Amino acid sequence: MTMPSHYTVAALYHFTRLNDFADLRGPLQDMCAHLDLNGTILLAREGINGTIAGSEIAITEIIRFLRADPRLSSLDYKLSHASDKPFYRMKVRLKKEIVTLGVDGVDPTETVGTYVDPDDWNAIISDPDVVLIDTRNDYEVEIGTFRGALNPNTQTFREFPEWVAQNKDTLKKPKVAMFCTGGIRCEKASSFMMENGYDEVYHLKGGILKYLETQPKEDSLWDGACFVFDQRVAVEHGLEESHYDQCYACRYPITEADKDHPAYVKGVSCHRCHNKMSEDQRARFAERQKQIALAKARGEDHIGRKA
Repeated sequence: MTMPSHYTVAALYHFTRLNDFADLRGPLQDMCAHLDLNGTILLAREGINGTIAGSEIAITEIIRFLRADPRLSSLDYKLSHASDKPFYRMKVRLKKEIVTLGVDGVDPTETVGTYVDPDDWNAIISDPDVVLIDTRNDYEVEIGTFRGALNPNTQTFREFPEWVAQNKDTLKKPKVAMFCTGGIRCEKASSFMMENGYDEVYHLKGGILKYLETQPKEDSLWDGACFVFDQRVAVEHGLEESHYDQCYACRYPITEADKDHPAYVKGVSCHRCHNKMSEDQRARFAERQKQIALAKARGEDHIGRKA
């Protein structure tokens, strides 16, 4: 099957008990290969999570394949589009968690906050009794977030429980509302919050992606762009691709202006990371960028490439 010139991207997840998750890997990998899909899918005992890209028909087929399992019949997914190939390989991985919080006993299938549809989100976060939390990491928050949201300044989701423990005074309002890119992190975070004594907890159903897809820009309370974990780097209202690029070394989003900084070397470093890497890392990144340039000159894709 030839890959299309226009790609459909599906961000999908579902919390459910998959005790045989290791047995699902082979058939799912084979089906993705048959459909010429690329991206990453994570399988764990607690469910499935992933982002994949391919033709519209292929995405329809893989969703149908997954939902044929009764445990995944309510699989949540969001669709967007990319003009260039967003991923260059297909990986189905086995994990302990489909989104890593690192706290035992947190189970969204047992305890979870109230799902809020995008149409109702503005009213929730405009309530003065609500404390609004962005559950994403700092490099994601930096390029866009909802107005008035708290930034936990985390490097990984594992740091979120400690931030909550250290900020109890900040979180004293009667209601807590949370959001993330596609809905999975804030869903698990809502379970964690409720297990830790927060009674009225809300989270954005479908995440930022669904909000940007469905809400008119003129009514929006979102400022900036939304980081996505593929070659597009970020999307804006209507899920249009943004102007951001990405530093290969540190993975932070960068602008064209950032590329004018003396510390920026394509594929090697940017102003954030140039003084944080070893000479060995710098040499490896430089060699990788050289191979990317050679592959491009031959008209080939470099696996794992970031333009």
